[in-house]
Amino acid sequence: MKYECPCGYVYDPSEGDPENGIAPGTDFESLPDDWVCPVCGADKSVFEAL
Repeated sequence: MKYECPCGYVYDPSEGDPENGIAPGTDFESLPDDWVCPVCGADKSVFEAL
């Protein structure tokens, strides 16, 4: 499942966030608690499931 930040960034588990150490295949629920949106820096608690 993909998750969207209010800024418009979409976290796609199949892509991960390699620039910030998140490997492809990492579920949103498995992201570290201190992970933030790579675009705006928002906490993952503000993301909404798509």
